[in-house]
Amino acid sequence: MKRVKPEDILDAVGMVDDKLIGRAREGKKKPFFKRRAFLPAVAAVLVLSLGIGLFFGRGRLLLHAYAIAEAEYPTMCPYPESQSYSKELEDWLDSREAQLSGYDEGMAPDGFFAESIREFLSERPGENCAYSPVNVYMALSMLAELTDGTSRAQILGLLGIPDIETLRENASAVWNACYCDDGWMTSVLANSLWLNRDIRFHKETLETLAETYYASSYCGRMGSESIDKALREWMNQQTGGLLRDSIDGLHLDQPTLLSLVSTVFFQAEWWSGFPKEKTEQGTFYAPAGEVTCDFMGQKEDDTYYWGDTFSAVQKGLRGGCKMWFILPDEGMTPEELLSEPEAMEFLLSDGVWENQKRLSVRFVVPKFDISSETDLIEGLKKLGVTEIFDGRAADFSPLIRDTGEERISGAQHAVRVQIDEKGCSAAAYTKLDLTKDGMPLTDNIDFIVNRPFLFVITSEVGLPLFTGIVNTP
Repeated sequence: MKRVKPEDILDAVGMVDDKLIGRAREGKKKPFFKRRAFLPAVAAVLVLSLGIGLFFGRGRLLLHAYAIAEAEYPTMCPYPESQSYSKELEDWLDSREAQLSGYDEGMAPDGFFAESIREFLSERPGENCAYSPVNVYMALSMLAELTDGTSRAQILGLLGIPDIETLRENASAVWNACYCDDGWMTSVLANSLWLNRDIRFHKETLETLAETYYASSYCGRMGSESIDKALREWMNQQTGGLLRDSIDGLHLDQPTLLSLVSTVFFQAEWWSGFPKEKTEQGTFYAPAGEVTCDFMGQKEDDTYYWGDTFSAVQKGLRGGCKMWFILPDEGMTPEELLSEPEAMEFLLSDGVWENQKRLSVRFVVPKFDISSETDLIEGLKKLGVTEIFDGRAADFSPLIRDTGEERISGAQHAVRVQIDEKGCSAAAYTKLDLTKDGMPLTDNIDFIVNRPFLFVITSEVGLPLFTGIVNTP
């Protein structure tokens, strides 16, 4: 492996004063910032990269080389092997409770969830589609911190938040309520900013992003192959490699001033898995015609839910999460169901519903692995967020010192969800690119459930981590 010289790393980041360069060459170590803190000095992280870089692969060393600060997530007690009362079980329960302690139901942006789910799941009728409401909510919350004036007001309006202080409190609580990494269930939200080394940024805004959103910050020369590799390395790590095909095509092009990236990675087993011996082939009635696929099946006492135009069941996942399967009545498509107020109310109810009954349910559902990519720009404009896309009107002064005609030029969202007999895995990312107006990017990126259905994966507190439509499994 080629040895990385201190001078090469410092050149990659840029904007480092002589004293800090001297410390880096001396090899003095400094600690990363801890939870609820921020490391303002670039060199401290650079020195740590040099000091411990040999313990990481080349990709990790490259990633650390660009780091201004790297988030340190809450430490959770591991899930105990035995459920008998013990100090380990008590510590684990306290750890889970601590993550949820700052959240209450009033913090859920239900209006945004309902509007955005309806908008982004209805864009491609007849196709598979997936969307992560929590992921886009976190990305827009961070974007609100980078904007001011009408630009910020439009984002806050869409999120249903009166002011930036309330947003910080709510977003931090949502992040912690969705976070779990205890060896039993994985639900990790990650955020980062990728900054152009030729632009001057306000340190205070980066501090707020680190403290409230656990956002890591990286800085380097846009358009270089090495920073593209670092971006992909970070995103693949944070999404468990599930979105590698999509991520491997991403770039940080030379005109980019910054790129805001938010991810979600989820993995959990069913409380009661599907017996493999009961998986058999069957017919799924897709919009384009009949499809033969593997159907999983089980029969258990369960709660059956219904409305005027749909029926539903939920499948419990370890860690308190759930996956909801919502089947439109015969003759109605999932996209049409999204326009029904009652159906949307149920989708966000997490089971708090009048029409339900405990029954012996024979549940049959296809195994599926679906992916989708969405350009968020037109949908966000329809939802009232317009100014950030207009370089003559957008206000990014909270982050950029020398502002003038910046705009969001790219807003990419990708999701993958897969289920099998054992459990569910899912990942999502949102990538928002800021450029100067008039400087386009160089690259362009062109309970017998046997018919199309909706699904929702909710967190322990009922927040919709992932939603989707399966038209063809």
